[in-house]
Amino acid sequence: MESIARMFLILGLIFFVLGGLFYLLSSHQFPFLKFLGKLPGDIYIEKENFRFYFPITTSILLSILLSILLYFISRFR
Repeated sequence: MESIARMFLILGLIFFVLGGLFYLLSSHQFPFLKFLGKLPGDIYIEKENFRFYFPITTSILLSILLSILLYFISRFR
């Protein structure tokens, strides 16, 4: 049980650091970040008092990229 807790703590720390980096780094330093979340296929509905946003295409793209990255990390380890 301790190994699972340790894994979640490490993942949380990684996400915290990545979130801070994305927050601090503006899109003019990394122009590809301004398109992230605004890809064709992302669902965005806006009405008078309602907004709904679901970045399905962005989620799929990030999932594929992370799967490839983790595959290569585990392959060459």
